[in-house]
Parts: sequence; structure tokens; C-alpha cells
Amino acid sequence: MHSNWLVGIDLGGTKTEVILIDRESNERFRKRVATPAGDYRATLETIHSLVLAAESQAGEHGLPVGVGIPGSISGITGTVKNCNSVWLNGQPMQKDLSALLQRPVILTNDANCLALSEATDGTGKNQNVVFAAILGTGCGAGISVNGRILTGPNGVAGEWGHNPLAWTPQTELNQRPCFCGRYGCNETFLSGTGLSHTHRLLHGQQLPAKTIAENALQGDKKADESMSRYLDHLARGIAAVINVLDPDVVVLGGGMSNAEQIYQELPERLPSYVFGGECDTPVVRAVHGDSSGVRGAAWLGGNEGSE
Repeated sequence: MHSNWLVGIDLGGTKTEVILIDRESNERFRKRVATPAGDYRATLETIHSLVLAAESQAGEHGLPVGVGIPGSISGITGTVKNCNSVWLNGQPMQKDLSALLQRPVILTNDANCLALSEATDGTGKNQNVVFAAILGTGCGAGISVNGRILTGPNGVAGEWGHNPLAWTPQTELNQRPCFCGRYGCNETFLSGTGLSHTHRLLHGQQLPAKTIAENALQGDKKADESMSRYLDHLARGIAAVINVLDPDVVVLGGGMSNAEQIYQELPERLPSYVFGGECDTPVVRAVHGDSSGVRGAAWLGGNEGSE
């Protein structure tokens, strides 16, 4: 049976969401529940129950299921790795979910889901190469090529958050310890947490990233200085990607993607870091916003996989 319905699951650290859409992008059902943090078996059962709820709405069973996770699947062991929901690490989650749901289940990184969502029916539609970055509490990214996710043999394609920020003095890198055990990762500069850290280093004041961005728009000089520094960091981070991948579009999601200054100022800042001194790459906000992850997970089943 080739169903017109697709089921997507977005597994986050605090919430798990399901969506039921058809192959023309129309949403039929959505539900969000708390993630049973720290409990692997309960996490599997939560996903199972959400899939059953979606199938009940569709009136069909055995629908294609895709799952976005805050980590990746090892190409060597087939188990989860690099996941900040640490109770998932080392678990054969793809195998276990497929057994529980009695069908093949595709798992991938949540940033890959953002890339796939935006490449399928978002701002990257009809583009060859889409680079999609989540700028939230952390910082991750995914790559879509011709409408399919690029994962790579190690399962880490797009793991841009854990490269050091380009063109940064070692002394500045050393001020940014990362949970991965290294210093100066993009994540420690470009996430919302990174902006808060920048503001604290500059002004000795602890503020949420959203407040800093809003205060800067209202003329607060300290906040504006922090945002200016953040935008320079972001320009360096994205320029390093352009110098390697040269994507057709850069799509941003996560809380920091709501900062208007990014779209006003980044186009002016990128050329000075991109090799050759010119850059025409559009940097845009994700069309589907917070829904991009769960929609992309659904599309995993719609295009039968990744490269």
C-alpha cells in the first residue's frame, strides 16, 4: 500500500511532537506531549502511542514514519551518538522503533529534518543545495542536496556546531568551553547561549539572548554592541560553510533566527569573510518556523531516505 499519509515525530529533550501530513503538505493532525526524560523504554513507548494516535486520525495503519532526534545515528554501530538527551546515546533506537512499530523507521538529526522540510516545501524548494542551521540553546545544522538529506558515512554531515569559529584568536576560543570537551566551537558563539555569554564577557551582565536582541533594537548601546559582535561571529561561521559548500540558500531556525538584525546586516558582513570578497547567498528564516523539524521528519518517510 502506498499511502498518501506521512507521520513525523520530533523528539526533543522536553517535548515530543507528532504530525500527520499528506504528500501535498496538508496537515491533518498534530499532538505534543512531555518527553519522558531519562527513560529510554518510556521514550520508545511515547513515540509508539503518538504514531498510533496519528494513524487513528488517518484511518490507516502501517504509515511511513520518520523521527528527528537531537543527535545522530552511527554508521558504524547503528546506535545513537552525539545526543544531548544523553539517555539515548548508545541505544539501537532505529532497530528498536522498527521492531516496536513493525515497519522500517527512519531516524535522523533534527537539523537534517529542518533542512529537508525547507527543501521540500519551504524556502529552499527547487534549490539544489540547502544548508539549514538551528540557532537555539545549542547550534546544529543539516544539508539537503536535490531534496535529499546528506548524512555521510559517519553520520555527521552538517555538524557545523562543533567546528571552531573561523578566524578567531586562540585567546577568544579558550573563553568558550563546550560540552563536547573542546573550546571555541561555533555552538559556544552562535547559539542563544553563545550570545548571552558574549554579553556577559563584554558587560558583566547575564541576560537571555532574546532580551539582548530586543534591547539592541530599542537603542540599548550595550546590547547593540553584543549583537554587533554576535553578527560578526555569525558571519564568520556561515562564511566558512560557504567557502566549503557554497549552498544555494542558508536557512536559519531556532530562537536566534527570530532576531531581525541577522537579515538586515548579515548580507553586508558576509563578503568580507567569503573567499573572493563577494557573496550573493541568501540567508533566510525557516518558513515553517518551529514546525520545520516535525514536518521534515514526516518527509523522511515521503522520500524514502537519505544519501
